[in-house]
Amino acid sequence: MTNPSGSRPRGLYLWGVPILQPLDLVIGLLVLAFFVGAALLGGGDLRDSAVGAVAIMLVMFLVGAAVEFIIDALRDMPGLGTVVGFITNGPEALCLLVGLLSNDIIFAASTPLGSNFMNPAMLVAAAIAAGCLGAVFRHHRAYGPTALILTAILAAAFFRTPPEYYWAWIIVTGVVSIVLFVKRPGDPASIDTIPGSVSRWRLIPALAVLFVAGYALDPVVDYTADASHAPKGAIGFFVLAALTSWPEFRSGLTLLRRGRTTSAVLNIIVSNITNLWLAGIGVLIHLLLQRG
Repeated sequence: MTNPSGSRPRGLYLWGVPILQPLDLVIGLLVLAFFVGAALLGGGDLRDSAVGAVAIMLVMFLVGAAVEFIIDALRDMPGLGTVVGFITNGPEALCLLVGLLSNDIIFAASTPLGSNFMNPAMLVAAAIAAGCLGAVFRHHRAYGPTALILTAILAAAFFRTPPEYYWAWIIVTGVVSIVLFVKRPGDPASIDTIPGSVSRWRLIPALAVLFVAGYALDPVVDYTADASHAPKGAIGFFVLAALTSWPEFRSGLTLLRRGRTTSAVLNIIVSNITNLWLAGIGVLIHLLLQRG
């Protein structure tokens, strides 16, 4: 697998697909520093915090590897950015479900909605890592920034909305997000072929790994949070949102290195739209249960 300049990115490869890259180690070390630092400052268990952080790094590695295989298997599919945007929201959906089961709608919605702020940052980070930041900002100058800003505003608006007005938030968010989705730019199939690329049959185990790893992410982070005494608010909005946005970073980086700028931008925008849909469905279920 090569980037547009023809150079092969550094990392650990399997069947020509990068399953571990230097940036994975960087974000993993930041996670380790966060939880170990929280344990030192809050009087938590240093050993369990470190073990939990390493477990989070392992889950992130599995997520990143699964995303790479999925993109490689679907590389010639029209609308690849849209499809990947849906797929990479599996972890947010699982975190939302956990929050709903615990009857905590704020915590349930904080992960998908928090990701709407992390995802654009992941796109910028991926563009910098791929060396094509200028190309990303020149792409769809009107639609891209508008979609990212609106999806972030709608996400922030939820936390400022009183519970009695949740219905209004659901309706406004639904209308705006559907319009943004319908108006998204086209994303044609790639005409490039990649020697030694992944067979389509490997898509099924890759999807299984992605969702299992996404399911494991929440209890692993919960265990590490308890051990480190890290603030729950910071974990829900920043840590979980950042970690569940890691698939978007990996997918964006892969797409950009293949010259699929539109796909990379759509991946983030569709992911943000899907996060609004997930949160809206979660809030709707919460309201219906409250009425019942």
